[in-house]
Amino acid sequence: MRNIINFQTDLLRTFVSVIDLGAYTKAGDMLGRTQPAISLQMRRLEELVGAPLIKQTGRSLTLTGEGEMLLSYAREILRLNDEAASYFNRAKIAGVLRVGLPNDYAVAFLQGVITEYTRQHTEISLEIYCGWSAEILDRLRADELDLAIAMVNTDRAQYLSRSWIERPIWTAANEVTFDPAAGIPLAAHPEGCAYRARMIQALDAAQMRWRVAYTGPGISGLQNAVINGLGVSALTRYTLLPGMRVLGEDDGFPPLAEIRVGLFYKHPRLSDAGIRLVNHIIARLDEAGVSGDPVRRHVELDRQ
Repeated sequence: MRNIINFQTDLLRTFVSVIDLGAYTKAGDMLGRTQPAISLQMRRLEELVGAPLIKQTGRSLTLTGEGEMLLSYAREILRLNDEAASYFNRAKIAGVLRVGLPNDYAVAFLQGVITEYTRQHTEISLEIYCGWSAEILDRLRADELDLAIAMVNTDRAQYLSRSWIERPIWTAANEVTFDPAAGIPLAAHPEGCAYRARMIQALDAAQMRWRVAYTGPGISGLQNAVINGLGVSALTRYTLLPGMRVLGEDDGFPPLAEIRVGLFYKHPRLSDAGIRLVNHIIARLDEAGVSGDPVRRHVELDRQ
């Protein structure tokens, strides 16, 4: 019989809390343990893994390669454990959930997923904040949000639970044509938007002239600008509307670089209601075929 290592959830919870809160003392305060007790649990976990998990550089904690891998597993194990505990405890799902959504992504799709959950749990009050991805993640770090969806440049970002890839699509009004040789009018969000950057990078790389014909922070304004023929834009499959057509290389438009989108939360700060919402979002993303499991992804990368 092979020797099976059992990772105790209390050790994994300590590990995730140390990383998410950024300090042994903060993790101890959250979990009701002393700093020496937290340190002892981390040593026990490292003994089980057989490798160091955390490096301390000055006052900052960073993960080793083994630590990054274990963190992906730990988040998934704790998420499922806490969902099961909530179910069997028959805990009443109630409270306020603060959710951050990015201006320049599929806000309508995500709002639908989240409000579907709150309709099933009427005791939950929802507060949705829309902003740029960097600002949303700053608010999550400051504990001003419970969970967030934001665009990131890496699949190993802080507080990341799941991530998926979107490739933006060039779009224009059905009956409007543009001559690439005469310069492309763009409908875009303001500076700082990942989609705006992708459009400009692609056009510059193809040595195509462009100008910003419309700028606005809201997705509905951007969609109206496209439908009304003010310019072309980069959208996702979730934000395409009737009256729009997709532009491709046959129309003279270069391909747009992909964008990584992630679901973020601090596990030790999240309530039972928050854990269930996270599971609801992941289930809907899986059904839509866009959610990537970070555990499986890391395993596949390590095998390459």
